[in-house]
Amino acid sequence: MAGHSKWAQIKRKKAANDNKRGKLITKHMRAISAAARSGGGPDPAGNVQLRNAIEAAKRDDVPGDNIERLLAKLRGEGEGASKFEEIVYEGYAPGGVALLVFALSDNRNRTASEVRHVFSKHGGSLGSSGAVAWQFERKGLIVLPIAGEEAQEAAIDAGAVDLEESEGLLEVYTEPNEVFNVAQTLEESGFKADSVEITMIPQNTTSLSNDEAQKVLRLIDALEDLDDVQNVYSNLDLSGVEA
Repeated sequence: MAGHSKWAQIKRKKAANDNKRGKLITKHMRAISAAARSGGGPDPAGNVQLRNAIEAAKRDDVPGDNIERLLAKLRGEGEGASKFEEIVYEGYAPGGVALLVFALSDNRNRTASEVRHVFSKHGGSLGSSGAVAWQFERKGLIVLPIAGEEAQEAAIDAGAVDLEESEGLLEVYTEPNEVFNVAQTLEESGFKADSVEITMIPQNTTSLSNDEAQKVLRLIDALEDLDDVQNVYSNLDLSGVEA
């Protein structure tokens, strides 16, 4: 997976989320709800998407009681939860940077209006379906705080499909449905991850001046601040961009 690193984007996203704890929990709960209603049902044992959503929530320290109460509601043991559907928006930020915006919404019109407004306000433009998605590949990504041959061998044995060293760290790429299993296997082998997520990897990145890159980051921040937006992925090259 040559040519770019996702670690800078992960660190930046985590810092933003740490400052918005309540919103982060809400977004994880929406993801669990949507996964449970996706067709696999509310039983994690028989629903890989739900199991992944729960593991992602636990990784971000979402309280287990919150998760259990929601699962009880989804099983019909309590008051009903809102039905959220996944919507993907595609567009461009200033400088031609490609953006993929994943939202979970119980009101498509509201979400579309809010996303469109943010794009327009920050100099971006929404595109049609398929406009930029072809530039990204869905992968599991585990970041280990140690590189070297021993960590690489452990990652390959655990099921990694690709590896990349960056800033003294090891980025482990997996199939999306296997990322949390691989992370658990690595942890059992003594390699605890700094980050575990299912992400969209850009096939090529776009480099901009720092000033232009900051415009893109402000657009991404505004999109991520929307209640309905779960994740925003870009092909912006963050190397050399000031925090």
